[in-house]
Parts: sequence; C-alpha cells; structure tokens
Amino acid sequence: MTSARNHLPQLSGNKWILLAFLALTTVACSPRINPGVSTTPKVEQTEPKKPLEAGPLKPASPTKSIALLLPLELDNLNSGAQYNAATLSHADLSLDFYQGFKMALDTLAAKGDNFKLQLFDTRDQASEAQQLAYNASIRSSNLVIGPVFPDDLHAFADILSGPPKLIVSPLSPASPAHIKNNNLVTVATPLEYHAREVAKFIDEHYKTRKVFILKSGYSEDNAYATPFKNELDSISKNRTKIIATLIQHGQLDGLVPQLSANEENIFVAPSTNQGFLMVTLKSLDSLSKKYKVTLFGHPSWSKFAYLKPELLQDMKTHITSTDNADRKSTRVKTFIRDYIQLYHTDPDYYAMMGFDEGLFFGNLLNSGKPEELDKTEFKGLLNRYQFIKKAGQGWINIHVYMLQYENLELKRVE
Repeated sequence: MTSARNHLPQLSGNKWILLAFLALTTVACSPRINPGVSTTPKVEQTEPKKPLEAGPLKPASPTKSIALLLPLELDNLNSGAQYNAATLSHADLSLDFYQGFKMALDTLAAKGDNFKLQLFDTRDQASEAQQLAYNASIRSSNLVIGPVFPDDLHAFADILSGPPKLIVSPLSPASPAHIKNNNLVTVATPLEYHAREVAKFIDEHYKTRKVFILKSGYSEDNAYATPFKNELDSISKNRTKIIATLIQHGQLDGLVPQLSANEENIFVAPSTNQGFLMVTLKSLDSLSKKYKVTLFGHPSWSKFAYLKPELLQDMKTHITSTDNADRKSTRVKTFIRDYIQLYHTDPDYYAMMGFDEGLFFGNLLNSGKPEELDKTEFKGLLNRYQFIKKAGQGWINIHVYMLQYENLELKRVE
C-alpha cells in the first residue's frame, strides 16, 4: 500500500525544463492528444509517437476530453518564489504521473483514438481545487483525474455538479467514505480492503483456531484491526478466536500459555509506529525460535528501512500491496525502454501508475460505458483493478497482492 505524500527525489534538469514548458503552454486542440495547462484554447499540433504496443489502426473515434488535476505548484516558478522540499516533491510526483499518463494516451492515439488532455495545477490547496470545480473546461470534460490529495479532492468533489462524470482519485488510498460522492473512483486500494484480504487469506490457508492481534495502544491501529476482525468473524462464523492484546515494552510472556506447540501461531500487527515495532518484533522473533510463527503486517512496512528483511523473513512475514511490477516481463521492459527513450530518465512508481491509469481509463472512455468499470478487470504494468460499486462511495478498487519474504525479498504468494 502507498501514500501519495511520500517525499521524492528532487527534480532533475530536464524536469525543470518540462515544468517551465507546462507553466507557459495552454490547452492544445490537435486531433490526437492535446496537452495543456490553462483554459485558453490554442492550436498545437503534435507528432505521433511510437506506441508501447503497436496494433492495427482503426477509424478515428470521437475526441474524448480528460481533465488532469495535479499539484504542479507552478506558482513557485514565479519571480521571487521558490520550491521547498514539500512542494518540490509534489511537482516531481505530478510530472512523473503526467508523463506516464500521456504516454499511455499516445499509445491509444496511435491506434486511432482521440483525446484532448487538459492539465490543471491544484497547487495542493483546497481553495484552488474548489475553484477549479467551477471551471467550464473541467465541467464539460468526459473524465476528471484528480485532485491527488484527500483534502483537495474533498473540496473539489463537494462543488462539482452537473451531468454525472467519473472523478478519479488517482493515487491516494484514503477511504472514499469521507468524500461521499457516487461518481468517485478510488484506484489505490484503501487500507480496510488490505485488512479484509489478510483475513480471507488466513481463513483459507491456515484454518487456525486463534489469531493474535498485537496492539500498540495507538488509535491508528483500528483502521486496520477493525475491518480485519469484522471480516474474519464473518467468514469463519466466529469459529476463529481473535485475541487482541495491548503489548507494552515488547512483553509477550502473557501470550505464551495460549500458543500452540505444534501448529502455526498467527500474529497480526497493524501498527506503523517505529518504536513499538522495533521492540515488539524483536521479542516476537525470539518467540519464533521456540514456536511456529507467521506474521501479517501493515502494507506500509515495505517502505520502512528500519525493518530488516532477515528479521521479517524469520517470522514468515506477509505484507499486502496494491502494486507488484514484474520487471522481467516483456511488457514492463518495453515500457521502461520506451519511457527512457522519450523522457531520458527511468520511470518510477508514479510514472507506471500514470501509464496504467491512462490505458485503463482511455479504453474505458472509448467503450462508451465508463459507468461499467466494476465489470471490467484490468492488469497493468504495476497494478490490477478489480472495482466494486458502493453506495455513497462510488467505485473502489479492492485488489491487493499478498507478498511474503523469500531470499530477503518480498515475493508474490501465488
């Protein structure tokens, strides 16, 4: 699982050039993909680019308009202003996503599809996002991608009205329950569905009579622990006993009398608190020398450098994730090669997310039935989409991968 607010490397020289270009350019209106930043029309013809996967040309399709709302923070290019660490990371994220997204639309355009892509800067300000919701070009578009961050998305979705159109939350795994918009599409699987998948996996693969939840005492644990417990209670019909214990100073001695000497002992640790995890997991590792231990952790653990793979592997640790790119596959290798050739830099996570979303939503628009995305499964370079429709929350991607440490690396459990 990923959070869109992670800090990223600083912008390279070629990205500064692209930022400056985006700050100066306006909406383009060519017959294929039309990138732009403002709302004032200007004709700008673009040469077709080589598609990622060549295919037979088809008759030209009607032009589909897509509004892309990203925190480019272009006001920091003004005289007397400058980027700081946070705004720089937002701009970097935006450029990578934009480049991947546009590359996907170029691939579709080379086969005969037509898109008008309009790019808007939300500046990571709820007030700016709110104002953009009144923008005529955005309101008349066929699809809206963004804003990226939850507060901005909430402000935007509260205002946008008129004919129903999809509003895509492209990167944030925040729960859509807080936004309450039936047209919202949440691409990054929310945490509760990670927890539910872990419950299903445990029930299916272990048939255990007990599951231990190691609680840190912080309320944040409940975002994972509560849906996990509810799901496991439901699918096991309460046959699996859930023992939720507050652990202090890594003391696990109180659990020892309840452990099985012969069967696998299943532990779930929903915490992301570094101090708690450092002490508790060390104690659990010591326990695993005497008992069979299998541990399930929060999806954010894969980003924590202080959690050593050797330690996690010893406890047969499983972690869920929404993304798992196979860099040995032909599709991924081809994408990386073409991306480097086009942008002169390696694609990162956000570029791949952009490409996957560009392909999926571009094809969805061309299908003429964008509201049926819950009937369309998709396997991209990085992600899989398996949407469900939920009243008051829109469409939610619920797919996650189950990963386990093997040879000191997280590998997919087939």
